[in-house]
Amino acid sequence: MFGLFGKKEAKSPEERLAGLQQKKDWAGLAKTYYEMGVSAMEAGDLNRAQLWLHRADTIYSADDATYDKVGDKLIDDCGRRIGALEDEEALLYNAVPAEIEARAEELSDVQLRIWGMLSMARLVKLGKRLSALPGCQVLGELGWAVEMMFQSTQAPPTQEEYQRLMDVCNALYELNGKPVYYTGEIEAAGGAPFQVFDLNGMFGVEQELNGFLDSHLRLLAALSQGAEELPTAESSVVACALLPDYYVRTGAGKLEEVLQIQAELARIWSDYAAVRDQIPLAEIGKRIEEYEQLDILAK
Repeated sequence: MFGLFGKKEAKSPEERLAGLQQKKDWAGLAKTYYEMGVSAMEAGDLNRAQLWLHRADTIYSADDATYDKVGDKLIDDCGRRIGALEDEEALLYNAVPAEIEARAEELSDVQLRIWGMLSMARLVKLGKRLSALPGCQVLGELGWAVEMMFQSTQAPPTQEEYQRLMDVCNALYELNGKPVYYTGEIEAAGGAPFQVFDLNGMFGVEQELNGFLDSHLRLLAALSQGAEELPTAESSVVACALLPDYYVRTGAGKLEEVLQIQAELARIWSDYAAVRDQIPLAEIGKRIEEYEQLDILAK
């Protein structure tokens, strides 16, 4: 668009995103997401501030050259703002992990790991679809990984299985920072396209999965060596299938009222009750199989 005097009107930050992605201008992309996050925060839209500021942080934290181009002033302010958002207890981004962490204290380490496996299983179908994008093949391995981890709670894996799980773990870590992480997207039934970057919410789904697998690998290694002190599981992976970034980005409304969020929260607490009450492992296995067929984005 041109104004009255023939000058081209400045593009909004949202309008600049596609061009920056196409040019692979990651520093420019980080700065634009930061700008969007600041605007959202000043407008009191804390969910969008969370979304955009964390995207900026993810981009400049993944590459030293990008970090240097963005500069300390922006990075320091972005970090300060993210810290302020972490103090907002009412945000779903904070409230749900806090409640999960509190309930996790009532579970044994094995129960907590199984609780995480059940959540991970609900990403299998989405992961398979995302795996068609160049560089995202590892997301098609989530089904095998969760099944192997569950089986390993009953019998030790073979060396080949252990190595394959390690390969999946490493590939998940490497996904963050690939261009496809910032640019890739797929169609979502009945809604806006799902971006790979939508995995960035809740501490970064792919990084939470990487940490979850890494912890399990260390547990298996410790058990095989007869170690007395075993690594403990963390609870943050339990929220991995909420995917709030997708719903915030696409303007689905108040997060607590989004049907898919409500359904996923119901599954999280149902799984918690199941592992707490020690239902038979055969029933857990059946849940995992059912979750692997679930379209987590469907209403």
